[in-house]
Amino acid sequence: MALHIVANRPDPALLTLPWTTPLEEWTDDHVVPLPRGLSRHVVRIVRLGQRTYAVKETVQEIAFREYRLLRDLQRLGLPAVVPQGVVTGRTDASGEDLPAALLTEHLRFSLPYRSLFSHGLTIDNIPSLVDAIVVLLVRLHLAGFYWGDVSLSNVLFRRAAGGFAAYLVDAETGELRETLSAGMREYDVTIATENVFAELLDLQASNSLGTDVGAHAIIELLADRYHALWDELTVVEEFGTGEMWRIEQRIERLNDLGFDVEELDIVTDLDGDAIRIQPKVVELGHHCRELQGLTGLNVEDAQARRLLNDLASYTAAYDLGREDRGLVANRWLVEVYEPIIRMVPPEARGKLEPAEIFHEVLQHRWYLSERAGAEVDLYDSARDYVDTILRHKPDELALPLGGDAD
Repeated sequence: MALHIVANRPDPALLTLPWTTPLEEWTDDHVVPLPRGLSRHVVRIVRLGQRTYAVKETVQEIAFREYRLLRDLQRLGLPAVVPQGVVTGRTDASGEDLPAALLTEHLRFSLPYRSLFSHGLTIDNIPSLVDAIVVLLVRLHLAGFYWGDVSLSNVLFRRAAGGFAAYLVDAETGELRETLSAGMREYDVTIATENVFAELLDLQASNSLGTDVGAHAIIELLADRYHALWDELTVVEEFGTGEMWRIEQRIERLNDLGFDVEELDIVTDLDGDAIRIQPKVVELGHHCRELQGLTGLNVEDAQARRLLNDLASYTAAYDLGREDRGLVANRWLVEVYEPIIRMVPPEARGKLEPAEIFHEVLQHRWYLSERAGAEVDLYDSARDYVDTILRHKPDELALPLGGDAD
């Protein structure tokens, strides 16, 4: 059978990979030594020129099904790895059939949960990890996606202003519908709690997580926060006509959570004395869309919120509140953000994303100022952060061979 590659953005370099060799035998000529999550399949991360891919061996029908599902999630703008293609018709040197391969784009600055713990994740960070999974699961459910195998192992995490953003990395058991029943959502939550519970116990058994962490408390937190967020985004709220301010209040609460309300269902009773509201279409990304519109920066929503707060502080400090906000944002970008990022030496650019570095510089400045009892200059704080903290962090980006991170 001839080798067959189906790809949405064909990369000619894919043909140079050793498709006649089982994936587990691929060598360092192609494989990048990046952390990989646990998987029931053989998975390798490979680099071709400036691009990095995750390659997974699986059954042909499953490979195409997952490829199509991931493309659907991409079309819907949901947080998942980007599918690149499916390779079929593989045979080894003796003519024996080899499994099909699914290719996805490696998510920059992402780590599996086990690597996060080896990179210094502490007990205090676990609620942020839970929140990331909860937001991911709620967003998928709002779009009608039933996951079927929610777990830490099937997620990649990116740092986001001290917290995390979660991305679906395995859609093999998923199913996209018009809407999900409450039963299907609850089943996903149950699977999540069971899998996360087992994974936490496994981390404790391997001494990667302290035994003082209560696994039962963590999974209860996961379920509670899922239901709280789902209700905030979807529940029907009723009030009298004299409380119209509650419509704006509901929208502001959702904005604070990072969600925009794209459509709101407003119904009055027959007498016009009572009003019922329910968000119909909500989408995460309120802060990142606002920041991108002002500066062109494309970052995680929590990072965008932190940068917008700094922009607001800059506006107040220079009394620029009456100026055009777009012009002020551009001035902040040129005078504050970009000079700080340029202070990062080339050899440290693979440590963290630029927006995360800026967040950590702001945090470091606060610590230095508190210790000094006076406000420390931002640029002095950045130099100290780069020298004393950033240089000692592990790389979280696969740097192109012979090049630097963007």
